[in-house]
Amino acid sequence: MKSVRFLLPLLLLLCTFSLCGCTSKEEKKIEDAVKQELDQLKNLDSITTQKYISYQELFPGEPEDIAISSDIEEVFSLFFQDFDYKILDVNVDKDKQSAQANLRLVTLDAHALAEDFSKAQLKHEISQSASSEEATEQTISLEERYTLLNELLKSNDYQTVERNCTISLDASDKDGETSWEIRRTNTLENDLVGGLMNDLTDPDILSPEDTILVYLNTLKNMSAEELGNYLNADSIISTEDPAKISLAEALVKQVHSTFDYSIGETTVSGYTATVTANITTFDSDAILENYQKELDSYLASVDAVIDGAQKRYEKSYSLLLEYIEENTATKTVETTFTLINDGASWKLEDAGTVFGQALFGTLSSSPVEDKQETNG
Repeated sequence: MKSVRFLLPLLLLLCTFSLCGCTSKEEKKIEDAVKQELDQLKNLDSITTQKYISYQELFPGEPEDIAISSDIEEVFSLFFQDFDYKILDVNVDKDKQSAQANLRLVTLDAHALAEDFSKAQLKHEISQSASSEEATEQTISLEERYTLLNELLKSNDYQTVERNCTISLDASDKDGETSWEIRRTNTLENDLVGGLMNDLTDPDILSPEDTILVYLNTLKNMSAEELGNYLNADSIISTEDPAKISLAEALVKQVHSTFDYSIGETTVSGYTATVTANITTFDSDAILENYQKELDSYLASVDAVIDGAQKRYEKSYSLLLEYIEENTATKTVETTFTLINDGASWKLEDAGTVFGQALFGTLSSSPVEDKQETNG
């Protein structure tokens, strides 16, 4: 009886080892299948990368089909340069036709990259509008998006982050031997790029405050010409009269030399948000006050009667231009910006006009009456 009691635990132990050996063999195949694929990502294999994450899938909804340029390939190489992984465990279904491998992935900080990209893209769109006298909303091409990503990955040093990932595999029978293949899904694609695909489509990746800051900082760093185009200064004054054009140019120079800002409070209510900002610009009230005093004095004089309508018109513009060019006074006004989240991002509608009114103040339209030359 003693020998029987001794043999029973031994037999149970041997059976356990036998079962573990069978499972481990299948698990080893699964681990090898995962390693075979993911090691190629670690080795920056562009063919494998494109197999998992197509260049079009980072920006869904883009119908554009372009040739895969070296810049696009470099984006993925730069992104995966610190990629690593660890297989935590493997689970095989009872029917042995499917399995799951749980991993710990090490990827670049995709959230930080997506946030920087959204800022760079908005800045690019604003700059596009400022590059032409026709300050209209511009679109950005797929190739331009990758150029921005490439520049960010080259110029910024992003940290790495860790995230858990589950990879599903399917079994197939080849020549009597079971082989395993990774099931490619959108979730897996997103996990392999650290959540970048989700982050790029997050409508709140930039807060309303961040959005306004991009606008303000971009405007502050524009040239006077770009600023004039973006604020559509010519349409505020008119472009038909050389005197009015001179006024527009002088106003833009005033804005360019005095513009500054600080952000105040942000309020969000559903899909609408307001952001207050203290905008510093030239003191249009001071200009108009001094201009009006001298204009009234001139109009009350005999010279104004002798000059006639056309000369009085020209004199009015000449005086106004003089006071604009000589102005050194500034003022800071609290301005409220209203943004709408359209499901893609926070938008400031008709931004050029909104900023034009904030920066030109009471000189957002000409105070000089538009009179035709008359006999007098």
